Amino acid sequence: MDGQKTHLSALRRVDVPRMICPKCKYELPFEGKECPRCGIIFSKYRPRETSSTPEAKPPDTDAEVVPNRGDVIRDLLLRAEPDTNPIYFAGRLLLFILLLICGWKFILTPFESGTIFGSFWHLINLPFHEAGHIVFRPFGQFMTSLGGSLGQLLMPLVCLGSFIFFTRDVFAGSFALWWFGENFLDLAPYINDARALRLPLLGGNTGQTSPYGFHDWEFILKEAGLLRYDHVLAQISHKMGIVIMLLAYFWGGYMLFKQFKNMDLNG
Repeated sequence: MDGQKTHLSALRRVDVPRMICPKCKYELPFEGKECPRCGIIFSKYRPRETSSTPEAKPPDTDAEVVPNRGDVIRDLLLRAEPDTNPIYFAGRLLLFILLLICGWKFILTPFESGTIFGSFWHLINLPFHEAGHIVFRPFGQFMTSLGGSLGQLLMPLVCLGSFIFFTRDVFAGSFALWWFGENFLDLAPYINDARALRLPLLGGNTGQTSPYGFHDWEFILKEAGLLRYDHVLAQISHKMGIVIMLLAYFWGGYMLFKQFKNMDLNG
């Protein structure tokens, strides 16, 4: 009898693989496929048990990051090439100097003289002015007359949007802004002449020798009941042009400074 007890104690001390039933907690002396007490099959019971535990959701690493609005505007308006080509920089600097000289001449010359009409830039603006009459003709005579001035103002804005959003050439965008302001200076003498009708028009005529409606701003202001404000509106147009051109100078100058710092002398 004592020998049997000793044998059982020795068996307990032997490390036998054991299992605990996950359902009834019965301790099996060996690993098996099913519980001899409750009869569950371990391979079918475990998935149900583990499935009740909610799995932790991994962090969404592909979540879209919404950029800051200020960063977007800064990237659109103040972006400079990381490595500026010295040849491109020299060309931009030369253009900036020419615009500076030409623009200051326009700003300092009284617009009442109409000398801007004899400039190179007026010859550039004129085709877009005439094209504006054609584009806006379907909208009636008033918009046809106003369309000439709108045409020469809209073209620089189209270029500005193209440079900023498509070619991403910010310095070229500052040039387009300068051109937009120059067109306000170009329109000021025409608006100012709405009552005097002395300026030579296309074809060599003046407003005095042409039929009613040939002088755009005489027709526009008279039809709108604003003819007596022609000098005031001309002053406003002239001053708006100056402000816009000055903004373009600051913008373009700042971009040249940034490009100079990023100049690639090995390019």
